[in-house]
Amino acid sequence: MTDPLGWSEPLAWSDLAGRRIGIWGVGVEGLANLHRAEQLTDDIVVVDAGGSGSHRVEDLETCDVVVKSPGISRYRPEVARLEALGIAVVGGLGLWLADAPADRVVCVTGTKGKSTTVSIIGHLMGALGIGVFMGGNLGRPPQEPAEVGVGEPRYWIIETSSYQAADATAGPGLVAVTSLSPDHVEWHGDVERYFTDKLSLCTLPGVRRTLAADDDAGLHAHAPLLGDEVHWVQRDERAEQVTAALGLVGRHNVSNTAMALAIMARLMGAPRGTDELVLAASGYQPLTSRLTPVGAVDGVVFIDDCLSTNVLPTIAALEVFAERPTALIVGGHDRGIDYSPLADALAGRTVATLVLCLDRPDNGRALHDLIERRNLPAHVTVVVVPSLEVATAEGYRWCRPHGGVVLLSPAAPTRGHSASDGAGADVEQSFADYRAKSAAFQQYVAALGGT
Repeated sequence: MTDPLGWSEPLAWSDLAGRRIGIWGVGVEGLANLHRAEQLTDDIVVVDAGGSGSHRVEDLETCDVVVKSPGISRYRPEVARLEALGIAVVGGLGLWLADAPADRVVCVTGTKGKSTTVSIIGHLMGALGIGVFMGGNLGRPPQEPAEVGVGEPRYWIIETSSYQAADATAGPGLVAVTSLSPDHVEWHGDVERYFTDKLSLCTLPGVRRTLAADDDAGLHAHAPLLGDEVHWVQRDERAEQVTAALGLVGRHNVSNTAMALAIMARLMGAPRGTDELVLAASGYQPLTSRLTPVGAVDGVVFIDDCLSTNVLPTIAALEVFAERPTALIVGGHDRGIDYSPLADALAGRTVATLVLCLDRPDNGRALHDLIERRNLPAHVTVVVVPSLEVATAEGYRWCRPHGGVVLLSPAAPTRGHSASDGAGADVEQSFADYRAKSAAFQQYVAALGGT
């Protein structure tokens, strides 16, 4: 395929030398794109995601190519206009993949589980003495110029979001997909396009095989989008042993570990022995805000699972405490996804459960109404609370007689609000991001006497 400027696809960073490059968005990946572009040309137009600053979005129309940040939707009208003018609009990761050694690169994607899977691979391969780069959506973008004196890794393990996949025109030799459920409807426009964009990575030029989690119904339902060569990865006893050695809990983490081991076996040509992997697992540090214990008071355990920004991981978190009384704190920015599976999971609980739905500026009231319409058993109660501070205290009071768990697992992302958002002055409590929400939760636990 050839574009109006005569370039052949897939475009690579090396194709941009001497061109007028637009950098649209200056977040973590946007800055990496800028740094890479500066190695290729002095003719750069930089526009932040909101179109403010010294250059406007309209100034991108003077460029030969625009490298946009993942958070800027490919379906914005400005993108369509740029492409209609013959200007290629691409992503920095996709440009990097076009030049990367495909047989030494793995892209790990999925609605949930991809960050943990990447971190497991990084830890195990590091312990085995194998040089590996972990980055992409998690950590450092691979297109960021390497530091002077830093050698090239043996393998690249790239966490890839649906946004990045939608912008890519070349793929790695191996793609791994951990899960699939509705998410990011605002960016993609609708659920089915999210699924299509997410899995488009599997059929890009250069991809030879897809690994898919066998226990995920969403992936089976969309199997035709996974490519011609698909291997279904199953949980097994070896994955369970390594998961335990890593200090992780839950069936979903056994699935993540199984995927990590399958990726390693494909890269290295053969699986390592279980004893060797268990030994390598020692010292693993789980990612923060993923089923992270943050304190205990009077036998009540507080768990920070704030990065559960979707129905799927919150259900998985509830399964971890299937036999323990649980006060679940939910609510966040509403992205228009279907919360019925969470309501069904709560209706199926067999132990005492209190659902604390965070009100303004979160979607807690809508969640409350949806869950309450289910035929809930008597031991499952759902209430609306005005703030995370109140939810933490109420959860503690309710759990104390049971010695239960207070679980912050929002099933929705955290996004800051202001009066200009239409939230108004009656907003009870808002946080800039999940880190701020997590930090506040820890503060409230400490105020209760948490250790």
